[in-house]
Amino acid sequence: MLPPYLVRRLLLIPLMLLVSLLAVVTAPATLLLAALAGVVIPGQRSRPLRLTTLVIGYLAAEGVALFVLVYLWVAAGFGTRVREPKHERRHYLCVRALLRWIFWMVNHVLRVRVRVEGPAPEAYRDRPLIVFCRHAGPGDSFLLVHALMDWYDREPRIVLKDTLQWDPAIDIVLNRLPTRFIRSGAPGKATVDPANGPDVETQIGELARRLDHDDALVLFPEGGNYTARRRARAIAKLRRRGLLAEAAKAEAMRYVLPPRPGGVLSVLENAPEADVVWVAHTGTDHLLTVADVWGALPTEMDVKMRWWQVPAGSVPASREERIAWLFEWWRQIDDWITVNRVAEGQQETV
Repeated sequence: MLPPYLVRRLLLIPLMLLVSLLAVVTAPATLLLAALAGVVIPGQRSRPLRLTTLVIGYLAAEGVALFVLVYLWVAAGFGTRVREPKHERRHYLCVRALLRWIFWMVNHVLRVRVRVEGPAPEAYRDRPLIVFCRHAGPGDSFLLVHALMDWYDREPRIVLKDTLQWDPAIDIVLNRLPTRFIRSGAPGKATVDPANGPDVETQIGELARRLDHDDALVLFPEGGNYTARRRARAIAKLRRRGLLAEAAKAEAMRYVLPPRPGGVLSVLENAPEADVVWVAHTGTDHLLTVADVWGALPTEMDVKMRWWQVPAGSVPASREERIAWLFEWWRQIDDWITVNRVAEGQQETV
């Protein structure tokens, strides 16, 4: 459960600043202990040192980001002009810098390489975009947003779970930018934060309106990270609702959850001028828990991404055609993952 706004501002922010400061001040001793642990404890090798380095680097970046966000708030008239384009752009630059640092650490500390297939960045230039991406593995949403901002110079509008607001920097900056936080309700349900409105699809549609030449609306149609258990539950739910054709299509797809059409349809209806980009990725699919991540280290890991672009004029017109189109693209994404997926145990140990 997410703490109330005042608790997040008055408690979590000072706590995070304190933790960040302690992490930086004690970094030499902590890193030395982590290195010794890798030598002394059998079978650990560089695992403790790598993860400790990553955690310290993230906490340091978090502390710097919080100070920058305070400055940006003051510069925006103590928050009164934060929605103006100039100040919004400054916040996007802050997010870009934070994600660039995280991506650099992941590359150099965890030795993760990202390989991208698809149209060159020039193909997307001066076109509003709707980006539908599969959701699987740790950090894929961060990777996608980093790619859109750093490689394609986009200002993303994101639909994401409200639990990310536990992170103070993410909480502050994304509440100043075009974002919709979805909170989990009863099993199988989701609602938008009541402060933003009660209806998920309506709110997602409003977020998609008036996209300009460098905007990108980001949505994960599956609604959550892929796991085999979630896939089975989602297929069973489709059958209970009498959606037998969709259930059959979902059963034929091995590595994705059945997409939820509601948000997709709302986005397409409210942004008819935008090209649609479909994104598949694989490489961290088998890392479902903290134990999985720990067990995979130290490795050299390749993450593969595939982007497809569909011009706005090629998007089907009717609701039924769009749902069928969504499932067909999701089948194509699943086919690509099936061919390119790196199974657990095939990573190169170093």
